[in-house]
Formats: sequence, C-alpha cells, structure tokens
Amino acid sequence: MARLSDRAFTLLAAEVKRLSPSPLEQARRSIVLRRLEKFRLQEGPPLTEADIREAVIDIFPEFSAKVIRQAARANRRADQKRKLGILGTAAVGVAALAGGIWVLNLPYPMIRIPVSRTAPILLLPSFISMDSNYRQATSLVEQSDQLINNATSPQDIELGAEKVAAAHKRLDRLPVWFLGYYPRAYCTWVTCSWRFTYDEFESARKAIGRMEAKVFQETNAQTTLEAGVAQVEAAKQVHATATTLQAEQSALGDWQAGMDKLAEISPDTYAGKNAQTKLQAYQRDYQQVAGIAAGGTRSNTLLGAALDFATTAVNESQNPPYSAETWDRIAGLWASAIAQLQSIPIEDPGYNQAQQKLAKYQNNLGIVQEKAEAERTSVEALQQAKQMTTQLLDLNGLTANQIAGRIQDIIIELDKVQPGTTVYAEAQELRKFALQKHTEMLGQS
Repeated sequence: MARLSDRAFTLLAAEVKRLSPSPLEQARRSIVLRRLEKFRLQEGPPLTEADIREAVIDIFPEFSAKVIRQAARANRRADQKRKLGILGTAAVGVAALAGGIWVLNLPYPMIRIPVSRTAPILLLPSFISMDSNYRQATSLVEQSDQLINNATSPQDIELGAEKVAAAHKRLDRLPVWFLGYYPRAYCTWVTCSWRFTYDEFESARKAIGRMEAKVFQETNAQTTLEAGVAQVEAAKQVHATATTLQAEQSALGDWQAGMDKLAEISPDTYAGKNAQTKLQAYQRDYQQVAGIAAGGTRSNTLLGAALDFATTAVNESQNPPYSAETWDRIAGLWASAIAQLQSIPIEDPGYNQAQQKLAKYQNNLGIVQEKAEAERTSVEALQQAKQMTTQLLDLNGLTANQIAGRIQDIIIELDKVQPGTTVYAEAQELRKFALQKHTEMLGQS
C-alpha cells in the first residue's frame, strides 16, 4: 500500500498551492510536491503526522498544523480500509470453505457415503462430533442410571433428570443411518473405542426412555409427598390451636386426607419410601389425638344424654304430690341419667365433670325413691285405717272404753300418713273425725 493516500495527498497539495501562489514560489512548491508524490507512489507503512510535518515544514515553516492532522487522519483511514478489505476477503474465503465442508458433512447418506469413500478427511468434523457425542451419551446414561435408580435425595432425582435430558440430546445427534459404520481413516489417527451398532443404539434409547419415565414418576411422587406432608403439618397446627369441637374435627379430617395422599404414593419410588416412614409417624400421632378427640366426643354425647334425662326428671317432679308409680318413673329417669354418667371412662376428658354431676344425680334419685316409699307407706296406712273404721262400725255391743281404744288404734294408723303424699289431706280429715269421736267416747265412759 502507498505510504500516502490520495486523499491525504490532495489535502497537502492544496495547502502547498495556497502557500505559494506566486510564480516566484514555484521552486518551493515543486520540491514539496515531488516529495509528497514520491510517498504517494512508495509502498510501505503509512505516513504519520510527524512524518508529514517533517516532509513539509522545512520548505514551508508556515504550513498549517490543522491540514497536517487532517492528512494524517485520512492516511490512517485509508490504511484501515485496506486492512478491513483484506480481512473481509479472507473471511469470505474461510466462510466459503467452511460452507463447503458443512455441506459435505450434512447428515444425508447421498452426500456422506460418496465423500467417505473418496475423501474421508473432509468428514473429519462429523467423525469428531460422532466420537464426542457417543462418549458423552455413554457417560451420561451411566450417570443418569446411578442418580435415578439409586437416589439418596430429591436432589439426585433432579440432577438425574438433567443428565437424562443431556444424554437424550447426545443420542439425537448420532446419525441413525451411520449405525454400523466404522470410520477407518479417522480411527487410524485417533484411537476409537466405539463402533455404532443398531442394538447398542436401541439399548441406549430404551434405557433413556425408561429413565425418563422413572423421572416423571419420581417427580409426581415427590410433588404428592410435599403436598401430603404440608397438609398434615397444617392440620396438626390447626388442631393444636383449635378452641371448638367443630374445629378439631375439621383439622382431623384434613389430617386424614393428607395421610391418604401419602398412602397413594408408590413404594417403588424414592418419595414413596420417605412417605411410608412419615406415614407411620403421622398415623401414630393421629391415633393418639383421634383417641382423645373420640373420648371427648363420647363424653359430650353421654353428658348430653344424662342432662336430657335429668331435665325430664326435674320437669316431671314439679307440682307434687304424685303417686308411687309416678315417683318410680321419675326415679327411673334419674337412674338413666346416672347410668349415662357412669358410662364415661376415666381416660375421657369429661370424666371429672361426670363425677361432679353423678353425686348430685344420685342424691336426687335417693330423694325420689324416699318419696315413692313414703307414698306407698301412706297409702297403705290410710287403707288400713279405713278398714279398721269399717270393722268398728260393724261391731255391736262394745263399751265406750272399747270403742275409744279402737278409735285410738285408727288414729295411730292415720299418723303414719306422711305430709306431701297424695293421701295426706284425706288422712287428716279422717283423723280429725276420729279424734272427735274418741273424745266423745271418753266422755261417756
């Protein structure tokens, strides 16, 4: 390339002419222009700003520094364009060569087979790629198998899934039509430890397929495990802070639903093995908590039933007196209430409350039973007094003292009738009449 570009020469020549307009300046002008023309025709490194200044400043000390800088810049740009042009030409050549090799290495039998017979060296990129993909695929299949089928953590499954995907890509890059082909020329230069066979390729494909299915199962199992564990843990937290029976029952239902999810996970998966361990612990805690809850439910049910019997007994006891049969029925209600309370086991939460009510109910039962007994005794005494009165009226020839003695016996029998019984009022009327007759008989004696 010329050391001074045309653009730089034009700028410098214009400045020289401007500085030497007179014919008398012709000598100076010719000297500088010849120098510049010589640089223009000379091949070599481009002139720098210092070189240009040295070439003109001795003849034209007043030469414009600005023009020198512009000429130097124009010179540099011209050099850069030249270099870019060379690089572009080289790039085009390399691209054309690469494109040709790329075409020859396309994965089509009609291209590769003829090339492999006549110029196998041109298929070197394909051989290198096949060798690399084969080695990588084999290694990745082995790593995937170890990580997935012998997993020790969910992270192993995740990493195994990545290895399976990478192995799949490597196998996809192996040309199926090349199975069984052995690049002798390539393997003469590079030690090949492989030979593509259809059986080997299919075996690797099937192994990858099985592991992809395994990863899918493991992923689903892990998702179910995490969902089940989260549901159980949330239910345990809700149950621990529940303030009502309804909230406790709802939490137990969620707890059971979470355990059902864990039970659905296949034990053949890594997540399934973890699920079985967690399920045993959850079931143990559930049985303990559910037992307490069941006891509380049982206690509440029995306490409620006892209260119903007691309430009915109280209502039936209003506005006495009643017959002995009625008192017996009321006593039966209290007995039923007591039986409900006595059915509550000592381990149930309502046991202490039941014992407190039991003492009161048993006392009420005793009172009712006493009233029933008093009713029966009073009725019998009144009947006996009436019978004695009838017998006295049927007797004749008795003295006044004898009649008074018989009446006294009737009064004693009437005194057996207790207050608050159904026959007390009648007994009092009859006693009043008996006392009057007794007084009269004593007066006649």
